Amino acid sequence: MDTPRTGRPRDERVDAAILAATRDVLVETGYARLTMDAVAARAGAGKAAIYRRYATKQELVYAATVHDLDLQTPPDTGSLTTDLKALIDDILATMGSPTALGSVPGLMADVSADPALTARFQQTFVARQQECITAVLDRAVHRGELQDKPDLDVVHALLAGPVFVWLFILRKGERDSFAHDLATRLASAVTK
Repeated sequence: MDTPRTGRPRDERVDAAILAATRDVLVETGYARLTMDAVAARAGAGKAAIYRRYATKQELVYAATVHDLDLQTPPDTGSLTTDLKALIDDILATMGSPTALGSVPGLMADVSADPALTARFQQTFVARQQECITAVLDRAVHRGELQDKPDLDVVHALLAGPVFVWLFILRKGERDSFAHDLATRLASAVTK
C-alpha cells in the first residue's frame, strides 16, 4: 500500500508550467534533443521540481504529449460501442496532437529498449489506461452487453494498436469514421 505523501503539496501552477514548457521545447528542438535543463529554464523551475514529478525524460514527455496519470474514463454513453468510440476518440486526440506525432516514435523506441523503463510505464501510464478500459468493460457487463469481461490486455492492444498504425504508419486524416468503424468492430469481437 502506498504511503501518503508528506510535506508541501505540489503547486499545480508549477505542474502546468513544466508540461507547457516541455511541449514548447519539443516544438523547438524535437524529442531527441529535449533536455531537462531546457525544460526547467523554460518553466522557470528547478530540475529538482521536475524530477519530483517525473523520474525520467520519457515520463515527462509522455505526460506532456499523451496523458498524465490523471487520465479520466470517458462518461458512460449507454452502450459498449459508443463507450469504445469515446476511448478511441480520446486516444486519437492525444496521440494525434502535433507534439505527440513528433515525439511518440522516439519515446516508444526509448521505452521499449529499456526493460526497467518499460516496467515503469506498465506500472504507471499503462495501468491508468487499463483502469479506464476496465471501467468501460465493467459498464458493459453491468448493462448485460457482455456476459464476461474479455482479456484486458487483448482489448487494450485492439484499441491502441490500430490507432497507433492509423496515426504513425498509415497517416490517415479522417478520424471520426475510423473511430466509429474500429469501435463497432471491437465491440462485435468482444461480445461474441
